[in-house]
Amino acid sequence: MNAPAATALTSSAIRVAFFPDSFHEVNGVAHTSRHFVDFARRRNLPFLCVRAGNRPKAVENEGALTTVELPRGPLSFPLDKDLRLDPAWLRHLPVVARTLRAFAPEIIHITGPSEIGVVGALLAAYFRIPLAASWHTNLHEYAATRSHWLIENLPPRQAALARRHIEQVALNISTILYKRARVLFAPNPDLCQLLERETGNPCHLMQRGVDTQLFSPARRERSSGHSDFVLGFVGRLSVEKNVALLVRIQRELEAHGITNFRFRIVGQGAHEAWLREHLPRAEFTGVLRREALARAYAGMDVFVFPSHTDTFGNVVLEAMASGVPAVVTPDGGPRSLVQEGRTGCIARDEEFAAATARILEQPGLLQSMRHAARAYARTASWDSVFEKVYAAYEPLPDPAARTVPAWRPVTREETSHG
Repeated sequence: MNAPAATALTSSAIRVAFFPDSFHEVNGVAHTSRHFVDFARRRNLPFLCVRAGNRPKAVENEGALTTVELPRGPLSFPLDKDLRLDPAWLRHLPVVARTLRAFAPEIIHITGPSEIGVVGALLAAYFRIPLAASWHTNLHEYAATRSHWLIENLPPRQAALARRHIEQVALNISTILYKRARVLFAPNPDLCQLLERETGNPCHLMQRGVDTQLFSPARRERSSGHSDFVLGFVGRLSVEKNVALLVRIQRELEAHGITNFRFRIVGQGAHEAWLREHLPRAEFTGVLRREALARAYAGMDVFVFPSHTDTFGNVVLEAMASGVPAVVTPDGGPRSLVQEGRTGCIARDEEFAAATARILEQPGLLQSMRHAARAYARTASWDSVFEKVYAAYEPLPDPAARTVPAWRPVTREETSHG
């Protein structure tokens, strides 16, 4: 795993064509992608963003930034509440290829094996342009989690074996594109090691930043004497987020004698109806953005995030920036954000309620954790994240050394001769 140093960037920096899987949706990939585009805009860097959207085809130029947004069609189908995949998105290949010719990128960066990522990888191979790929979602773990209905009736040993097999097969499929990349990115060290092992390619950390002006304890609107604690959750209300544990937390806190609490749940998803039925103490806000989301965070006392599959945990960092300590699992990326006993707790499912109770029952500990969480979040900035990404792009091969001149497509004769 490599950790490139930040580099000074100017308008003469490397020309990047970025193909994000998700951009307008509410998830970690989209959140990071929007900040990447904003970073390029602020620095006036030569940057092309090719993405899917709901409006008709649109090409926009703003300084050195070019944006191409192409619609998904009637064959697209939902993957989750606001995520879709269009198997016919390849129909946009000609217009994307023409745009690439005009922009002439020196590297193509994809964020995953979606229809957009496949188009980016195909064009990188066709034009013999170096490919970068960042890993944002543990699709292999999602596949195993969402296959529960298929294996739940198997004996425990066979069910565990089946789950591991499904996860490995999904990982093998997911890494096909990543094996073609010159450089890889992942949001935590464990994933970097996994990708290097599975692909043989170097991987760099691409963590996340947070806007500490937007997400701030200053937005807290509750009085210090408010009687009920607020336990917060922000994210998709789906099985891979392990949201069923919220019900167990409620039950175990009540059994422990703590009843002066309520949940604030921000998000939407397939499990929302079930959670509404089983969490009478909960306030469901739906999806919130910007200032409304920041106020929702700031009004929480403890952020409970039981996901085992998140690769980083943007929402955990946003909660901490808002002065809210977090309780997270020892699996995935969020554990790298939380300092046990200082900015929150790291707990297994069976320990989650006890860890939450420990914070709630000690006002002094809660207060010190609030200050420490905020202080940690202030050290994370989006600029430093993307400066390191640009540093990792280097060095690129000398254009004069390429077997095919830049931006001339590979001919049939060249293909047949190797």
